[in-house]
Amino acid sequence: MIARAAMAGALLLLAGCDRLGGGKQADRPAAARDFPRADRPVAPIVSTRWSSEEARDRVNEAEDIMDRAGIRPGMTVADIGAGEGYYTVRLAKRVGADGRVLAEDILPEVIEALSRRITREQWDNVSVKLGAPEDPRLPENSFDRILMVHMYHEIAEPYAFLWHLSPALKKDGELIVVDANRPTDQHGTPPRLLACELAAMGFRMEQLIPKPTAGGYLARFRRIAARPDPASIVPCAWRG
Repeated sequence: MIARAAMAGALLLLAGCDRLGGGKQADRPAAARDFPRADRPVAPIVSTRWSSEEARDRVNEAEDIMDRAGIRPGMTVADIGAGEGYYTVRLAKRVGADGRVLAEDILPEVIEALSRRITREQWDNVSVKLGAPEDPRLPENSFDRILMVHMYHEIAEPYAFLWHLSPALKKDGELIVVDANRPTDQHGTPPRLLACELAAMGFRMEQLIPKPTAGGYLARFRRIAARPDPASIVPCAWRG
């Protein structure tokens, strides 16, 4: 009896440590610990660019993606994982002086370099923001479109990240994901997996368009339900 009570006390103590950020949760950001882990590999960030800007422009990548995403003058757009700013500056040109672009990345040195480019090229309708792996830290009810181009597979905490991102979209806003159709550990995201993870956050895939010139596909999502309670989220199972 004494041994059983001691064991129960030890288990309670371990559970308490887990909630306080110890144990198995110690390797996760505090803002992600209420959410399930992704049940699939997460690709490491290996570069701030997917391809050279010149090569991408030769196949008209950005113009085509912006056309398909319905980006028009006067819109407010977030470029998540902006990197060196390939989409940022082209979005800025498309939305014009009456629109706004927010460029977000999680690497301070990338944000600093992008800030210098924005200043040097005088993009007055662009602002830059340092985000976190589990939270892009976007203002609520602010964006007509949120773009994530060749970076979704690098999100280490997708459920926490999407949960924090969701309120940033306007009522009729759309989330646009461009990625390759291959496993996440090969720097892509299979569309079925993407749709499942977004559905867990209340998003519905409206359109899936093959985009070989952009390295894979474009997926358009709308938010159709409120954010779930983090404890109720069931991670999407994926076995490659």
